[in-house]
Amino acid sequence: MDSAADDVSQAIAGELKLMDPRVRASRERAEQLLDPEFVEVGGSGRQLTYGVMLAELADHPGSSTDAPRYEPSEIFGVRLAPGIVHLTFETMLGDRRTRHSSIWRKGADVAGWRMYYHQATRVPPGVE
Repeated sequence: MDSAADDVSQAIAGELKLMDPRVRASRERAEQLLDPEFVEVGGSGRQLTYGVMLAELADHPGSSTDAPRYEPSEIFGVRLAPGIVHLTFETMLGDRRTRHSSIWRKGADVAGWRMYYHQATRVPPGVE
């Protein structure tokens, strides 16, 4: 596998981990996957920073093993530059469909790949 494909694969693996309810419910596990400069623009329109996301993630949808889980599809990634990957994908959570865009960057430390930016857009019913 070439280095660009390997970078994309590692970013996708991190993205999938962040959808795991056990990771979402664990601040320690989530810290390993979110960049300290992380910012999210959520489907609600709220902007969330690293600290806010870590404090709230366990209470967000998809964070309980007893509730609906994220079902990802159409994950596509491209390496924008060495150490920078952009992912796009869709998820279903119950009956809610959302389109996502995230940027992952590889740190110089042992932490490896971390999500730097994320945006989610809810897809209204009936939209292709």
